[in-house]
Amino acid sequence: MAKQSTPSNAATETKGGPAEMDLLDKQILNVIQSSFPMTERPYQAVADEIGLTESGIIERIRRLRRENVVRQISGIFDTRRLGYKTSLIAFTYPEDKLHKAALYINKHPGVSHNYARIGHQFNLWFTLAVPPYESLEETAADLAEKTKATNWRLLPTIRFFKIGVNFDMVNGEGNAADYAPDNDTWNKVEELTDFEIQVIREVQEDLSLEEQPFGEMAERLGIPLTEMFSILQGFEKRGVMRRYSAVLHHRKAGFRSNAMTVWNVPEDRKTEAGKALAESKWVSHCYERPIFPDWPYSHFAMIHATSRERCEEVAKELAAATGVDDYLLLYSTREYKKTRVRYFV
Repeated sequence: MAKQSTPSNAATETKGGPAEMDLLDKQILNVIQSSFPMTERPYQAVADEIGLTESGIIERIRRLRRENVVRQISGIFDTRRLGYKTSLIAFTYPEDKLHKAALYINKHPGVSHNYARIGHQFNLWFTLAVPPYESLEETAADLAEKTKATNWRLLPTIRFFKIGVNFDMVNGEGNAADYAPDNDTWNKVEELTDFEIQVIREVQEDLSLEEQPFGEMAERLGIPLTEMFSILQGFEKRGVMRRYSAVLHHRKAGFRSNAMTVWNVPEDRKTEAGKALAESKWVSHCYERPIFPDWPYSHFAMIHATSRERCEEVAKELAAATGVDDYLLLYSTREYKKTRVRYFV
């Protein structure tokens, strides 16, 4: 059965309530986070779908950015396809040392997500990416030593089942996309030309709120817009870029609670259970990771929901679907960092 540990004085949801949004705002967010139109005038394309003017769409997105509902609109790249090494890492600290340690870890440019979580002795969880010439293990060990972590585990991906955050803003439900990398090729590094690296540097940056924002990119690259779009479509086919879209601040968007659920799955059921977890529209990420004597949980499924109660309901549904009843819900109590890794900079 689920095991949880929630101190009475601990927050179970991170701070920052949802922004005030009307139906049109929510419809816009549904469009731009799913597949942002790669056209000469993308905001006009969104306007045509929603039934507003181009200037009206731009002003609404500008406001949603200002309110921190929209974090960024840019290309979303596959870290491993670019040759970077990446892993989830769990650290343990005494409560009075956690905050200072988290702020130090935030300084590392390869740390993109960093959360304080409750529910287990490991109370700080972050993702780390390093370029090919650096060692993940040595970098993690150095961070542990400098921040005086009392215990830590490197938890790289063994197998992908799902990755893709998506919210149905209109209905207030999870709507996670079905991006599931081919496990025979997910760790394959794509050879990139110097110019392709220039393109990645350009399209990983936040899209401007101008009528023809892609034209500005193409001009800086010195190529026609049609050629830039062709390169980006090629990136998608090769798995270099998963998609071009908006990323939302899920708490500001109304999904105030997130639980990293971890599952102790028997060896002979790991594939079956992973696929069952990934089928849930509430699960945005699902991976198999290593186990240890003090960490028997092989499967990780991230749930985003509008409340803690809904997270727990989803976890129970997942337990019934998988037949696995040994799991934990590790709630985030503070988001220390959430950003994109900036590649080749």
